Amino acid sequence: QVQLVESGGGLVQPGGSLRLSCTASGFTFSNYAMRWYRQAPGKQRELVASITSGGSTGYVDSVKGRFIISRDNAKNTVYLQMNSLKPEDTAVYYCNAVLPYSSSRGYWGQGTQVTVSS
Repeated sequence: QVQLVESGGGLVQPGGSLRLSCTASGFTFSNYAMRWYRQAPGKQRELVASITSGGSTGYVDSVKGRFIISRDNAKNTVYLQMNSLKPEDTAVYYCNAVLPYSSSRGYWGQGTQVTVSS
């Protein structure tokens, strides 16, 4: 059974930090590129960060310098370290696993809520 489980969300004050985790099972994690998406109420889901099987990373401009994506293949886990959080970072964060060059939308987790508020 394929499963992606996000954790680490919660309520944090502006300027604070959180680390999200997504642990995978049921497929060969190391072969997949991993992505973090987020979706705020009334907005479209957006790609926040990505990491390839080889460790190359990419970020949306709004989080560059603040967020770091990483992976630990031995633990089948991808992380999103979020620093200097802003209210506009408030969203449900989802992890996504995709094979390179696949037309499939891949595997998705259920999401974890991040709320940045004073």
